[in-house]
Amino acid sequence: MKKTLREIAEYLGGTVSGDGEILIGGLATLDDAGEGQLTFLANPKYAGKVATTNASAVLMGTGGNTHGKNAIFHATPYLAFAKLLTLFYTAPPPRLGVLPGSFVAPGAKIGADVTIYPGASVGPGVTVGDRVTLYPGVVLYPGASVGDDVTLYANVSVRERCRIGNRVTIHDGTVIGSDGFGYAPDGSSWYKIPQIGIVVIEDDVEIGSNTVIDRAALEVTRIKRGTKIDNLVQIGHNCVIGEDCMIVSQVGISGSSQLGKHVILGGQVGVAGHIKIGDNVMIGAQSGVPGNVEPNQVLSGTPVMPHREWLKSSTLVPKLPEFRKTLSALEKRVAELEEKLAQTQND
Repeated sequence: MKKTLREIAEYLGGTVSGDGEILIGGLATLDDAGEGQLTFLANPKYAGKVATTNASAVLMGTGGNTHGKNAIFHATPYLAFAKLLTLFYTAPPPRLGVLPGSFVAPGAKIGADVTIYPGASVGPGVTVGDRVTLYPGVVLYPGASVGDDVTLYANVSVRERCRIGNRVTIHDGTVIGSDGFGYAPDGSSWYKIPQIGIVVIEDDVEIGSNTVIDRAALEVTRIKRGTKIDNLVQIGHNCVIGEDCMIVSQVGISGSSQLGKHVILGGQVGVAGHIKIGDNVMIGAQSGVPGNVEPNQVLSGTPVMPHREWLKSSTLVPKLPEFRKTLSALEKRVAELEEKLAQTQND
């Protein structure tokens, strides 16, 4: 597929600088792009590379220096480039139907234009929407439901009665609706608390590989619309994750915690149970969240504190051995002065 620079600019809502009739057939980085390709500049740190790139055109922020290159100016070039990647390289998956070697239980409801690969298993009472793709090893347990335009990659499990919305993508090895980690003390042992709730994944959610979202003990663990969850994330039972959140790899969220809208958790953040994090909160990587967090804050550290305070504190840690030596010397000096003062008073 080839498009003129002007057509691309119109598609993105940007403006052309230079020859709008040149043809663009692909995208590449500033370093690797060649003739007939479009590159992009999102970070001003690399602005000097615009002068040396071999690309036929550059997508950049409004008012940037083109160095004489053909260009598209756009208010958000990174987002615009992502949309072009979708336009040029993302094709709809083939619709192959229910392939031999897959299992669909009698009574399961299967929508139109689906692809169910060999090794996938659809249990009794399951509902699968239109244009769904189930790759090998996917298991939909009895009573689960999957909306339209959903892609479940290899070895995804959706447990009993859990619900997946529309336009959801779940990557390899993820488990939706495993039992929550609930046990009651029974003398010196533990009695398993039956986990009879479900998980609801709302529309436009994407979940990475090998993530686990536990079913609720009684009601619903809910991932709300538009949230994006990375690989290797653990979300405990009865949690509610708000709309448009971003949860990065190896985050652990304990049971019954709630996140507001547009919360961002950096890698390896740990969230205690039964707490609330307000809207628009950002928490830095490897932080620990032991209690409720008010909205509209940027926090880091364990326990979390305002990010700027954490930055100041963290710069002191490497200096602690030096501070200890200084403090020991001061203590010794003070002791000597006190001894001399006592001798003077006795004289």
